[in-house]
Amino acid sequence: MPTSPLSSGAPAPALRLYPLLLAALLGTMAMMAFVAVVGPAVRRLGLPEWVAGLSVTAGGICWMLLARWWGRTSDRVGRKPVLLAGLGVFSLTYLAMALGVDLALRGAIGGVAAVLTLVVARSLVGAFYAAVPPTAAAVIADHTVPAARGSVMAKLGSANAVGMVAGPAAAGWLASRDLGLALYVAAALPALAFVLVALRLPAHPPVAAPAGGPGGKAGLGLGDARLRLPLLTAFIAMASVAVAQVSVGFFAIDRFGLRAEEGARVAGLALTAVGCALIVSQQLVMRLKRVPPLRWVWMGALISGLSFLSVFWVHSQALLFTAYGVAAFGMGFIFPTFQAMAANAVQAHEQGAAAGNLSAAQGLGMVLGPLIGTLVYRLAPGAPYALVGLALLALAASVALRSR
Repeated sequence: MPTSPLSSGAPAPALRLYPLLLAALLGTMAMMAFVAVVGPAVRRLGLPEWVAGLSVTAGGICWMLLARWWGRTSDRVGRKPVLLAGLGVFSLTYLAMALGVDLALRGAIGGVAAVLTLVVARSLVGAFYAAVPPTAAAVIADHTVPAARGSVMAKLGSANAVGMVAGPAAAGWLASRDLGLALYVAAALPALAFVLVALRLPAHPPVAAPAGGPGGKAGLGLGDARLRLPLLTAFIAMASVAVAQVSVGFFAIDRFGLRAEEGARVAGLALTAVGCALIVSQQLVMRLKRVPPLRWVWMGALISGLSFLSVFWVHSQALLFTAYGVAAFGMGFIFPTFQAMAANAVQAHEQGAAAGNLSAAQGLGMVLGPLIGTLVYRLAPGAPYALVGLALLALAASVALRSR
């Protein structure tokens, strides 16, 4: 019977981990690059702004719906085949989207075809990228002991954080010269990740489920009691991030009296501070291996909750950047930890399903967060931040009481 590749008390060697981290980084860069390019592309094509929002939302919904299926599939057929399938089709559909947008920019296809290209291709991109995060997390769970999972998951989180910063920055620089080129380069990133995984990531057989054990034929459901706290934490954390992302541009324009272009610049700087702070805090999680997971969660939720709540009273750009940076610093404690909590709560043959459930919870947060944020924003510019801050403080209090 195949067993977990984890055969000792040490984490997987760096040689086995680096292709996975690079693949995650390149995939995140490609996903975030689209967010930086779609607005200018839609404006150049003379399409309404809702087309950009619809394409991003469609990709998020497909990610959310398929993440659990990809995770369970990696439990059945193995991690490497799922990663290769996801990255391969991710790259091909991204290339098709880049070609369609390039043709539209050159006037070779009309507006309706351009809209269909953006929405359909982005949906497929989200559907196949959904294979990467849960499977990557499951690979780490396979190769690490429970006590080490938080620190190694933080390495994966740092790779994603670098991708969040580098993707939009590189795409924005390329798009200022050639929008089509930016999308073609972004499509090449998952192709490079595919090559790395194919050549450098070892393959291992799937772990067989014990007869009659939990998570056997019935699968690992979203209501499984072992995953309730990690799933709730994942949803609140991702919804909070999504609210902060969608609100910052509007907040900068309305609170500071800026023009749209200046508001976009302030939003970009705030999100850059987020990426940098995430990298720093996840380095701490990597190094402080003896801190219990629940402590990381309640400390991170407390820091982030207070920081987001403070935005309600922010009246300068410097304070906004500071609040976003400190909030992201706290989030850096939370993201790798709920992944480790989920991995530690289930058995070896359930790791992919557990990671898929977490990815689905994060996808739900990404879909609902912007909707909730924009609705609440009508009350006051600081209202979304107050809502997010209170939700995170409630999470901090609940986890702190549970840990005691």
